[in-house]
Amino acid sequence: DPHNTNNSGQRKERKAYVIGTLVVLKVPYPRVVAEPSIYESVRVHTAMQTGRTEEDLVPNAPSLGTKEGYLTKQGGRVKTWKTRWFTLHRNELKYYKDKSATEPIRTLYLTECTGVQFDYSQERVNCFCLVFPERTFYLCAKTGAEADEWIKILRWKLSHNKKR
Repeated sequence: DPHNTNNSGQRKERKAYVIGTLVVLKVPYPRVVAEPSIYESVRVHTAMQTGRTEEDLVPNAPSLGTKEGYLTKQGGRVKTWKTRWFTLHRNELKYYKDKSATEPIRTLYLTECTGVQFDYSQERVNCFCLVFPERTFYLCAKTGAEADEWIKILRWKLSHNKKR
């Protein structure tokens, strides 16, 4: 990049001044991924529960944008509700028979998902649906807060997929 080098071929440092503090950005600087606010509250909540400081938790925290937990899901053909263990990693939402199962029953790719929203059509509470071209998946969490966390993180993933 001709803009980032001077005549001697060395890289110039871009400088940005923020409220009197010099911030030196190495060029090219790493792209920072926006973090949804829920992680902050979850991390602080964990710190309060364990009595440790936030700093203790960060190295051991699961990687950004992952989530796992039990959700109750409606069957596709037979409309029965079954509790399944769900894991969200990168753009893959997998569900298993239970937490100890090693092979997922199915993997849903969020790159194909067109929307996530609360759902009030089912005779259950704390439900949300994931809309895919071929099928809409109905899922229910144990609590409203848990449903809200799943929706927030799934929507965050979808919004980042659109930006790419």
